[in-house]
Amino acid sequence: MLHGDVLGERARLTPEKIALVFVPTGERFTYGQLDARAAACAVAWRNRLGLTKGERIGLLAHNRVEFLDNFFAAGKSGVVIVPLGTRLTAHELAFMVRDSGMRALVYDGAFAPVVRELRGMVELDHWVALDGPVEPWDLRYPDLVVRTPDPGPRTPVSPEDTYCLLYTSGTTGKPKGVMLPHRMIAWNAYNTAISWQLREEDVSPVFTPLYHAGGLGAFLLPIFAIGGTIVLHAGFDPNEICRIVESERCTVVLGVPTIWKLLMETPEFASVDLSHVRWLASGGAPLPLYIIEAFQKRGVVFRQGYGLTEVGVNCFAMSNEDSVRKKGSIGRPLMFTQANLVDAEGGETPVGEVGELLLRGPHVCTGYWNNAEATAAALDPDGWFHTGDLARRDEDGFFTIAGRRKDMFISGGVNVYPAEIEGELLLHPGVKDAAVIGVPHPTWGEVGVAFVVPRAEPGPSAFELADFLEARMAKYKIPREFISTDALPRTAYGKVVKGELQARYSRLQGTGHTTPGEGKG
Repeated sequence: MLHGDVLGERARLTPEKIALVFVPTGERFTYGQLDARAAACAVAWRNRLGLTKGERIGLLAHNRVEFLDNFFAAGKSGVVIVPLGTRLTAHELAFMVRDSGMRALVYDGAFAPVVRELRGMVELDHWVALDGPVEPWDLRYPDLVVRTPDPGPRTPVSPEDTYCLLYTSGTTGKPKGVMLPHRMIAWNAYNTAISWQLREEDVSPVFTPLYHAGGLGAFLLPIFAIGGTIVLHAGFDPNEICRIVESERCTVVLGVPTIWKLLMETPEFASVDLSHVRWLASGGAPLPLYIIEAFQKRGVVFRQGYGLTEVGVNCFAMSNEDSVRKKGSIGRPLMFTQANLVDAEGGETPVGEVGELLLRGPHVCTGYWNNAEATAAALDPDGWFHTGDLARRDEDGFFTIAGRRKDMFISGGVNVYPAEIEGELLLHPGVKDAAVIGVPHPTWGEVGVAFVVPRAEPGPSAFELADFLEARMAKYKIPREFISTDALPRTAYGKVVKGELQARYSRLQGTGHTTPGEGKG
């Protein structure tokens, strides 16, 4: 029976192998030790909290060993874990608590203020403090978890039983709880390990938040499946990461474009020893070519990946040779993964043309919690998941992301893809970051507006940027306005929140503070 207890399965095979290095304390845990901790947590859920298969428990915590205890306890108990975003307000968390119907919440003492506010909004059977309880009667995790040599048998589960609920960011409305079944947890781990050719000697740091699918699915679960070692950071510190990658001799490193940019800008980047790194990988957002080239100059292979919470964070792969030959591509679909591109009418798009990316396979979720309408809109009757991302496929079967369908705009009857413009803007030596949105225009229907973060003040002028783009792309793609800004609003995984830029542009329009680049479009 396929289940998501990846840690337990690996611990049976190599219990003495080092599974985890926790950077803040320097502690090292074998697979056997980690598995025993998770088993004890599962016993506590069942015997102390009275949770049964299918019931939900929330987890609000930074990256720490106890996060893994609770996450992997779900694979042993059949209880559904609901990791919660650490940047959310009590109001946002309250929606997820109510929507999921969770009975208990395990929380990190660092979130005492938000938990105190949250408990005035929702009722739960149990509040469990990892440390620093908000109220003296809250259960204490160290007291709750009783070590036992015989945790009892794993609760039987079906491959389609829900392992965890991961809530989307909610940038287009209320967050949706994505139902990840045991089958999906296991398949993502095994297929990534095989298709990305991970090895048991691989060492991979995790510095992105564990509450997100990326922190768990790439590469924590795959590394555990193959029997490698995870180096867990409490958070993102560029200097610490450079130091640890060198001292722990990390071999495969995953990040998002924002992280790679920040690492490039650290003083340590020029001298850090990367000779032991087999390859770096980027995902979460389109990766500018200049970042790839900067790391390639250090002699490091730089691969790109692609995934979504709903389909698993690893859906494509490439070889080291392809990472150079097909620079900018996300690769070919993983084994046992079907990918297709369709136009607005649902017809298959020809090679080289842009279409919406559809994915099908055992790595796809079962839908959205308590939201049949959203599930039907995303998962069609044939099992294809409609990603909402636009992509091209070349004659060799390699895919390249063109942007989000909702980000595309139509100017003069022609489709314009902001990701293409953003990639070119980032090649300008005076541009540190950039994002493009479409706005209404009385003549052309829509035109582009670029938000640009300069590398230094004063930054390049609107006319300079328009001239730069004019040499690189068709005139209809060139933004009509360029707005200088200190920073772009981004999610924890580096995606620009375009809705915030749309709202910002509307406010600027009302005050007349925009910077036109007319005549160049």
